[in-house]
Amino acid sequence: MKTIDKYVFQALDSYPYSLEETIESLDYAFSYDAKNTMVLCLYGRIQAEQLLNYEAAKNYFEEAFTINIHALEVYPHYIQTLILNEDYEEAQKLIDFALTIKGISKAEIFIKKAILFEAQHEFKKAKKEIRNAKLHSICYASESEISEVEKRIKNKMELVKKKKVKPKKKSGKK
Repeated sequence: MKTIDKYVFQALDSYPYSLEETIESLDYAFSYDAKNTMVLCLYGRIQAEQLLNYEAAKNYFEEAFTINIHALEVYPHYIQTLILNEDYEEAQKLIDFALTIKGISKAEIFIKKAILFEAQHEFKKAKKEIRNAKLHSICYASESEISEVEKRIKNKMELVKKKKVKPKKKSGKK
């Protein structure tokens, strides 16, 4: 095992519970290889998930893609960042491309597509993508995430239904 791998594993193991240790390990890994897509991806995740700096996160993800367009670890996090930053068209394009990549977790990408539609309040489309995610799921971890997203979408659909149903007014005739 290479030294850089040791630091990447330490960073992954520390994230998100110990950000200081994560950054320290990432900095060591980056000093060994500034073109490691896993390192760039984790830097991007920290920017997006912890610091809410979506533009900086996008820069890290894009840099990783310039190194390797098939860096499978980057796609779900970059898509999520685009959704959070309300870059919906860009997220849709990235999802469409990601689904063509051999070896990518299609279930995970369909989950992100459902979340994209959820963010746009297109709940019926989101439910369709949940179905696609279920069909492509081959591990328990993705099934758990699918269930969580599906439940959240169903709750939102119920909220929208309740809002549309208005109580009848009582007539004031005597």
